Amino acid sequence: MTQLFEPFTIRGTTFPNRAWMSPMCTYSALPSGQSVGEPNDFHLAHYASRAAGGVGLVLVEATGVKPEGRISPFDLGIWNDGQVAAHRRLVKAITSAGAVAGLQLAHAGRKASIERPWLGGGPVPPAEGGWDTLAPSAVEFPDLPVPGAMTPDDIEDVVQAWGSAARRALEAGYEVVEVHAAHGYLLHSFLSPLSNTRTDSYGGSLENRARIVLEAIDAVRAVWPADKPVFLRISSTDWVAEDAGDGRAAWTLEDSTTLAGWAHERGVDLVDASSGGIVPANIPHTVDYQTSNAAAIRNSVGDGGPAVAAVGRITDPLQANGLIADGSADAVFLGRALLRDASWANNAAAALGAEGRFIKQYDYAV
Repeated sequence: MTQLFEPFTIRGTTFPNRAWMSPMCTYSALPSGQSVGEPNDFHLAHYASRAAGGVGLVLVEATGVKPEGRISPFDLGIWNDGQVAAHRRLVKAITSAGAVAGLQLAHAGRKASIERPWLGGGPVPPAEGGWDTLAPSAVEFPDLPVPGAMTPDDIEDVVQAWGSAARRALEAGYEVVEVHAAHGYLLHSFLSPLSNTRTDSYGGSLENRARIVLEAIDAVRAVWPADKPVFLRISSTDWVAEDAGDGRAAWTLEDSTTLAGWAHERGVDLVDASSGGIVPANIPHTVDYQTSNAAAIRNSVGDGGPAVAAVGRITDPLQANGLIADGSADAVFLGRALLRDASWANNAAAALGAEGRFIKQYDYAV
């Protein structure tokens, strides 16, 4: 059977298949001016082509809930109402090609204000169009500036920004929003003891470190319709030994499973299980280095918990279908494979003998 191309329903949303486009930054928005942070013609072509290529969900790249939440000055944003119209245009392009449109809501925290990767990815100082960064604690990511430790008012402000961004995403027509709590960005930096040294109610215990994540979910769910899904992207592990050598523990797979359960109680429908990013680390080179963690979370939360999506080194149709067929994941997110081949999903359906989603204009390709 070709479970990869079976429809999948979450709340009131039915995805035509389980092969989805992972959010991948393109660093292609204008960095300033009237159209700062808005999707443009590049984004329309980039995302609509993958929708026409057969994926069931296009999850648009990390989009800043605040200007200083962008990874780079060239990131997408949805921090003001003026950005909604451009997002609405992008949603229409994606859905007209047959895919569900989703948006990842993000804040980069201490890893913000950096240059585009093809220009080295170094810090962009305020004098050159960057900004001062914020984090749970004044603990810097290697080779980046020391961030300011967030005050309680800062925390309340950014939590509300997630809710406001979700409201705008709804106005733009997105069917799904994902709260980004992975890859060393702001919410993950609260979760990990490697970057969170606070001693107040947002630091110390796992419950305290997870508090801002759950509050952000609450803020999103307060404005997001009950019949539409909310996803949560997490780093399933920091890829650091439990004792980092300085008395601080790291974020673990067990922590991720606990967080997945708490998030589900607050209205998260699917956990998107990535990994790493909080500090440079030695990451295994095995094909299942990350999908095995997704499977472990899926097995632990069971049928009464959130759905789980796997991501990472998924390139082969048989491999992708196997992750669904054996219960390791409910869906798969594809990244680099879709950058190499916009029609990966349609080609995979043909290879597996499944019903593809070729749009009528592409019938001759079948």
